[in-house]
Order: sequence, then C-alpha cells, then structure tokens
Amino acid sequence: MHPFNYQNPKSLAEAAASLAKGGDTKLLAGGQSLIAAMKLRLSAPTELIDLGGIKELTGIRMDRAGISIGAMTRHAEVARSKQVRARIPALAGLAGAIGDRMVRNMGTIGGSLAHNDPVADYPAAVLGLNATVNTNQRKIAADDFFIGMFETALHAGEIIVSVSFPVPRRAAYIKFKNPASRYAIVGVMAAETESGVRVAVTGAASSVFRIAAMEKALAANWSPDALAGISVPADALNADMHASAEYRAHLVTVMARRAVEAAK
Repeated sequence: MHPFNYQNPKSLAEAAASLAKGGDTKLLAGGQSLIAAMKLRLSAPTELIDLGGIKELTGIRMDRAGISIGAMTRHAEVARSKQVRARIPALAGLAGAIGDRMVRNMGTIGGSLAHNDPVADYPAAVLGLNATVNTNQRKIAADDFFIGMFETALHAGEIIVSVSFPVPRRAAYIKFKNPASRYAIVGVMAAETESGVRVAVTGAASSVFRIAAMEKALAANWSPDALAGISVPADALNADMHASAEYRAHLVTVMARRAVEAAK
C-alpha cells in the first residue's frame, strides 16, 4: 500500500471542502472495495477522506413518499430495520444477502452505489425500485445514475448523501449467487411501482440494466407465465469462469420469474 494522508472530517461540509481541493483523492465509505484495491496497489490515492465520522450521512428515515437511507448506513442496518422490513421487505432482504456478516457490518449503501461494481446488489434495488440518489449538489434519478462498469453520473466533488426509495406496490429480489463471495452471478429486482413495472438486472452485464420487454409483459399480467419466451441476448452479457454469457442469459429469465412469483 502506498503512503497517503488520512482525513477524518466530522461534517459533510468539511468533507466536501477537502474533496474540492482536487488532487488524487478518494472517499472512504465502508472500505470493502477501496481498501482491498489499495492493498493490491490497484488504487493509490494521496488523500483519503473517511466519511465514517459524519453522523448526518447515517440513518433510516420514513416520510410520506417512502424511505430515505443515509449514504453511510451499513447493509446490516438496512437488513434489520423494522421500517424497511415493513414497507419495502424486498430491500431488507437484498441487504441481508450481501456478502458475509463482516461485509454487511462494514459496507455502506453509498459506497456500493458510488463504486457501481457490476455484480453488486444495491444497483438492482435502486434501479428496480426507481429510487433517487441524493448528493450534496443535486438529485439523480436511478435511470440516469448508472453509466457503465464502475462508472456513475457522479461529478468530481459530489458526495452521495442519501438514497430515497418510494414504497412499491410489490417487489422482490432474487439472485443466483457465487457460493464463495455471494456476489450476484445474476440478480433480478422485479417491482410494481407507482410509476410502472420495473425489472432490473445485476451481475449479468457490465452494469445494471432494465428489461423493457419484461416490464411491458408484467404490466399487462403480473405473473411468471407472462415472461415465457422473453429473454435477453447473450452477446452483451458477461462470461467468466463462473458462468458463460449464454448461461447468464438463461438465468436472467429464471431469476425474473422467481422474483415475480415472490413479490408481495
């Protein structure tokens, strides 16, 4: 690991001011990806800004529109939250299936979204539930946030403050996981929201994506049978030692059918 300067701000304003100075600076949220990359010397920031001491970035709040989750809220907190489990059980279930116990107790929703790992679970929740990512500068709709592999719409100097989830009429997240890492080889969030049906897929491609054909079919008939014959082309999907592109294409339809059946 290369040497770096460690900063521990106590407010969002202080963190933003440090980030605005530019340079090779990284924000430390849960650290589950960044610290590993630094140890392997794949990332070598000269300035590391730890967001862990900023209380305004934590917590789960409810309002008429839905649930707002602070960026530094740990996965385990989301999974065991009575409010989340009551209003969006699919989101609590997703959080409870991320990684192992250590990852769930250290990883944060903001860190996961900013990193945008192609096999992460939270991107499917944000896109599938039509959430809004709130930063210190603006609000970003889910459909505009995810750009590509490890790439988001965040600008230099932007910090995720919270994520706002509207309460769906029904939703479920089902994933076919890697047995060792528990990352999603394919994960599907199927939801009927106030704005319409949404089907979001993670793990299968370079970034999370929606399936318009499935959404149209489910809008007419919310049933696993409505997805019969609907598939995604394999040529745009990932292929690795864990699954071929063709197998991932098959899993997308299977996981989507199971998510629709489980949604409540």
